Amino acid sequence: MTKPTITRLFVGSLIAIVGGVVLLLAGLLAAVASGALITSGSEVTGFEPSAVGWTSVGFLLVGVLVTIGGAIGQFVAWIGAVVNTARLDDKLWFILLLVLGLMSFGLIAMLVYVLAGPDGTQPQVRSSQPA
Repeated sequence: MTKPTITRLFVGSLIAIVGGVVLLLAGLLAAVASGALITSGSEVTGFEPSAVGWTSVGFLLVGVLVTIGGAIGQFVAWIGAVVNTARLDDKLWFILLLVLGLMSFGLIAMLVYVLAGPDGTQPQVRSSQPA
């Protein structure tokens, strides 16, 4: 997988996650505002079926699915970046992406890789300096 493909997948899935969270919030706000959620104190105790109530459930369902799809896209982009950097002679990017991803800092590592990382599919330029 080339770096431009990884970048498109990473940015697209990041947009999907943000869109999914917005849909989740919209569904939750619609359910609360329409009175579809029956509350007792601070706890939700029931659901009042109505057109707005079922629409909010639909928003919540689509939001969850879009967010899960975005998370899967993030994972695929991370795997692509790790495999891409494994081809490089210098293994620093490979180790950074792998270790930070496994330690749950993959978003930060991928942001840095997308902005400044090398492409392992491009031919390496080697300087031939006489010894």
